[in-house]
Amino acid sequence: MLELFIILVFIILAFLLFMLKQAFENNILFHEVTLEGQSEQASLFFISDVHLRKINEKMLRKIDRKIDAVIIGGDFADKRTPVSRIYDNIHLLQKLGPIYFVWGNNDREVGETNLRKIFNETNVTILENDALRIPALQNGCWLCAIDDSSSKKALFNRAFQKCSGGDHVIFISHNPEVFSYVRQNFDASIMMGGHLHGGQIRFGPFGIHPHGSFSMREGVATLISNGYGTTAIPLRFGAKPQCHIIDVRFEEKN
Repeated sequence: MLELFIILVFIILAFLLFMLKQAFENNILFHEVTLEGQSEQASLFFISDVHLRKINEKMLRKIDRKIDAVIIGGDFADKRTPVSRIYDNIHLLQKLGPIYFVWGNNDREVGETNLRKIFNETNVTILENDALRIPALQNGCWLCAIDDSSSKKALFNRAFQKCSGGDHVIFISHNPEVFSYVRQNFDASIMMGGHLHGGQIRFGPFGIHPHGSFSMREGVATLISNGYGTTAIPLRFGAKPQCHIIDVRFEEKN
């Protein structure tokens, strides 16, 4: 009986260590999207749900292309995150390119005034119910984002107000549950979100939330990320951490 108990404890500990190891993996997924326009290529880096985690510098060094926009899709920090960690993660991401931040449901736990001050000091652009053209591109391409959709701060009409007809729109919301509403009411070529962590701990097809994915949905390239960090417990199983590079190729229509 004692031997059986020891074996059981060993199995449980081994399983927990495996989940801990998986939670701290560094995975970059690559995606390609083709849009109509003048011949041109852009690369976007997307990361969401960093929370308490320190971004891995070695992972970022492996990126072998120019990044036109670094998009933080919300929950960059939460009440557990030291201010020094926020600065460190920003400085690492700045080595890739200009940073655009979108509010998640946990970011304001740091203190909204404090976070705005940090972003102002480090030249991070906050996208909240607004849109900005990606300055490095010849093609008209807007980064468009709402504020945290779990609050009353999300204003969709204001977010899309600047977006010109004929230009492409990359829509970002921390919570992807709004994507169906956006597809029905606005024009977007690409959508990006996180929030769900892929369920964080899942067994095959079973999880609290769907696994992250990249797919075409009603003609819109849609990215839902598993996220990079964790909430509550630093464990993952069946939903590996991830960040993303989206290569956007503009091609003239034949």
